[in-house]
Amino acid sequence: MLKIIETPRDGIQGISGFIPTRKKVEYLNTLLKAGFDTVEVGSFVSPRAIPQLRDTEEVLRKIDLSDSHSKIMVLVANKAGASNAVRFDAVDHISFPFSVSETFLRKNIRKDFQKGFEEVEDILEISLSHGKELIVYLSMGFGNPYSDPWSLEIVEYWAGKLFDLGLRTIPLSDITGESTPEKISAVYRTLVKAFPKAEFGFHLHATRDKWYEKVNAAYSSGCRRFDSVLGGLGGCPMTGKEMLTNLDTFSFLKYLDDIEVSPGLNSEVLQEAARISQEIKNQYTK
Repeated sequence: MLKIIETPRDGIQGISGFIPTRKKVEYLNTLLKAGFDTVEVGSFVSPRAIPQLRDTEEVLRKIDLSDSHSKIMVLVANKAGASNAVRFDAVDHISFPFSVSETFLRKNIRKDFQKGFEEVEDILEISLSHGKELIVYLSMGFGNPYSDPWSLEIVEYWAGKLFDLGLRTIPLSDITGESTPEKISAVYRTLVKAFPKAEFGFHLHATRDKWYEKVNAAYSSGCRRFDSVLGGLGGCPMTGKEMLTNLDTFSFLKYLDDIEVSPGLNSEVLQEAARISQEIKNQYTK
C-alpha cells in the first residue's frame, strides 16, 4: 500500500528565518487535513543545532487533530530528545537518523557506529514503554561522499540489525545526491527480498532534473513509502549540500499520475497548504 509521508519539519529547518509558532500551526493544521499517512511536525534536538524548530513542544500543544487521520512524527537525535517527545500524546512515531556512513554519523549526531546503535536501542526502549513506534532512517543508504565503505552487503547488514530489534519501518535516505537509479533498484530489490515483513521507505534530496528517474527506480523496485515536502523546501544542514532539495510533493503526485496510481489526497487542501508554504518561504527566508 502506498504511503506518502509529508515532512514539513525537513522543509522548515531549511528556512533561514524563524517562523512564528502560529504560522507553523496554521500550515501544519492544513497539511493534517490533506490525507497524508504521516506528517512530521518538528524535532526534539538542540535549539542551537536547529533553531527553527525550537518551539516544537508548543506546536504539539496547538495542532488540531480533530479532523485528521494522519499520524504525527517527530525527529530526535538522542535519548534525551526521545524522553521529551514521548510526553506528548499527539506523537505516534519517533524518527531517528542512523547512517551506514560512520563519518556522517559523527557529523550528524557525534557518535560512531557502536555508540549510535546503542542510542537506537535506548530510544527504542523509551518509545516502546510509551506506546510510540520508532522509525530509524538509514542515511547514506545509496553511497556517501566521504569515501566510507558502501555496498549492498553493508546496507543489508544494518537493515538486518534494525529488523532484529523489532523495527518494521526502515526508510533509506539519500541526502547528498549519491544515489543512481541503478543503486536504488539494487538496494530496494535486495532489502524487499531479504526482509519481506519490513516496510522500506525513500527519503530523497535531489536536483530538480534527477528526482524522477530516482523515484521511478525506487517505486519499480518495490518501495511504497515516500517522504516529500511541498515545494521541495529544505535540505540537510549537516551535509554541506543544501542546494539539493527534498522531493517536492506535487512532483511526486505528477509521477503517480503518470503511472496511474491514486495518492488518496485532498487536492483542494493541498493547494491551500501550498499557498501557505509559499507565503512562509517569501516572508521568512532572509
